[in-house]
Amino acid sequence: MRMTFNKLTPAVLGLPLLLAPAIVFATEATANDIEVMVVTSSRQAQALVNLAEAVSVLDEATIQNVSPGHPAELLNRVSGVHVNDLGGEGHMTAIRQPISTGGVYLFLEDGLPTRPTGFFNHNGLYEIDIPNAGRVEVTKGPGSALYGSDAIGGMFNILTPEPAAQFGGRLQAELGSDGWQRGLLSVSGPVAENHSAFWQLNSTQSDSFREQSDYQRFSTNLRLDSEVSDSTRLKTLLSFGKVEQSGTSGLSFTDFSQNPQRNYYHAEMGARDVQALRLSAELRHQLSDTSELMLTPFFRDNRSDLMPGWMLSYDPVLQQTRFKSYGLLAQYSQQNSSAFNWTAGLDIDYTPANFAEQQITVSRDGDIYTDYALTGRTNYHYDADQTVLSPYAQLQWFATEQLIISLGARYDYFSVDYTDLLPEDVPQQVGRSSWLRPESQKVSYRQLSPKAGIVWKFADNQQLYANRRHAFRVPSVGQAFRPGSSSDTTELQPVTAVNHELGWRGQFGRIRLDTSLYDLTIKDDVVTYIDGNTRKVTNAGETSHRGIELMLQLALNAQWQWQTSGSYSRQKYDDFQYLYSCFPPACVPPLSETRNFAGFDVGKAPKQLWQSSLSYQPQAVSGLWLELEWQKVGRYFTDETNTNTYPGHDLWHLRARYQLTGSITLAARLMNISDKTYSTYTSNQVGSSAVEYRPGMPRSVFVSATVSF
Repeated sequence: MRMTFNKLTPAVLGLPLLLAPAIVFATEATANDIEVMVVTSSRQAQALVNLAEAVSVLDEATIQNVSPGHPAELLNRVSGVHVNDLGGEGHMTAIRQPISTGGVYLFLEDGLPTRPTGFFNHNGLYEIDIPNAGRVEVTKGPGSALYGSDAIGGMFNILTPEPAAQFGGRLQAELGSDGWQRGLLSVSGPVAENHSAFWQLNSTQSDSFREQSDYQRFSTNLRLDSEVSDSTRLKTLLSFGKVEQSGTSGLSFTDFSQNPQRNYYHAEMGARDVQALRLSAELRHQLSDTSELMLTPFFRDNRSDLMPGWMLSYDPVLQQTRFKSYGLLAQYSQQNSSAFNWTAGLDIDYTPANFAEQQITVSRDGDIYTDYALTGRTNYHYDADQTVLSPYAQLQWFATEQLIISLGARYDYFSVDYTDLLPEDVPQQVGRSSWLRPESQKVSYRQLSPKAGIVWKFADNQQLYANRRHAFRVPSVGQAFRPGSSSDTTELQPVTAVNHELGWRGQFGRIRLDTSLYDLTIKDDVVTYIDGNTRKVTNAGETSHRGIELMLQLALNAQWQWQTSGSYSRQKYDDFQYLYSCFPPACVPPLSETRNFAGFDVGKAPKQLWQSSLSYQPQAVSGLWLELEWQKVGRYFTDETNTNTYPGHDLWHLRARYQLTGSITLAARLMNISDKTYSTYTSNQVGSSAVEYRPGMPRSVFVSATVSF
């Protein structure tokens, strides 16, 4: 009997899960288990077993073994996390949410948000150097009281490596398919008495497997750790990244299935050029044996030049965004006794920003966009200066040795001073197209977000935890002040969310288990409807997101390691209005009306996400490490009408590392072993039968050599 990968995979995955309880109860906990520490929740190191939240940690060894060419290759190892690959380092994320560009995630570098509220970018992970990271912490669901807007679906905290006690470094050169070239360099060690530094560099370029879709990256980090005195430490971090990326289009089903390397965007069509600079200085002063003051002034400088590919067919433009941030994170922590820890803080962020949009005309050769020209019209030009003040407080009470209770609350105040810089005589409507502009004004938002959690250590090696967390996101600057044909967008209110969660963690010697059940309700989602002949955007939606997440790690013996993670979710529209359009031949005459999709499944929300890997370090070949990885993305509907579906896909990858000498390591990774044609994102406009596919990377090989010194 012949078995395919698709049929075999559930059996391979399910058998260890069925056997896990027997293995668990037959295995005694060992005293030398490595305790997992987490810093994201409180900006201080805490044991994971004391936290009432779902957090996964990817350590430096995992990052170097995976050697991700794209953030998805590393982050998709976390249960319930899906980051797709849109070309270059472009991506969308799905954590307890559909695959989307929505601003429901928070990207952090050493605990500092990489972007201010209101300027979310779904590609934001390409502004951080993940291959050179020291560790990555992923919080699923809303974060603690220390974090505000956007932390609804989850948070990614990319932590830089600590400087080494002795001078040393690492140089890695990598080559791969489709012109892939990458160089990674890191140098670390003491630079003076009481001062040590870590410097790293990432230079990457690729032609990509698709036509005219090249990509270049240059990024560098410099971290300086200083012992100012016996009670004062200073960490200064300077980060800079520049990404130049050609546009990559979705494809029709015919091209996707027969010619997936096609790209409808040629030359500079759909391209982007982004730069991000961040400077921060984290000062920690030990006031006493039980109290600490942390002050982190920071500065950001971001530039983005973008030709939105998704707008080329109906509103082609060039967009230029500039913003600088000046801010301070201030936090006081106190441990009153062995029973109480509490933290209070204030986040301040002032971000002056400028946005300009120029209209263009585009040239096409069949379905290929080949060139563009400026029309001389400026659709938008405005300043949007944002001020954010966010006090918060968080209490952790060790009620007994087995019971930990946490309470917290955060109050966020946002004020945006918007100034339209275009002359009043610039028309807001030309022909049938509209570029409505709000009048210059100030817009403000206020939001209180309470948090509560409980941890019950019912055994020495097992914990149950539960939480209820409120979260929110404010409308982005673009949604409020770049309305297109929508009106009253400055009246939009924050999207709110409530997350309920129940989890269980267990540490059983060679086995680690982590599972969680969640129920996330999002209200006042931003939806579109028709009032007479006017298209409007308003807060009128509600969606529910429920699921289970599972992680299992098993050390079979000294040579074999196995881990699997996955999730099953059900995401529904409870009340969601949308402009529905249907055209011939499906609808005669054409139909355009507002529909409520209550009861429908949320579009682009995979029901299943799974990842499993088996690694082998043979004793007979010292220094060799091999890993076979399987990834699965389940079926999902491609729009709100639940008419079209993407069936999902399974991928297999193989990685190898060999320690040739004490200072030289060779590595290779073979991605998509079976050369499967698959889509990383499949969608269509509501009511349209034209489904678009984003082809994923075909079978590709990458080889590298690393020299440590």
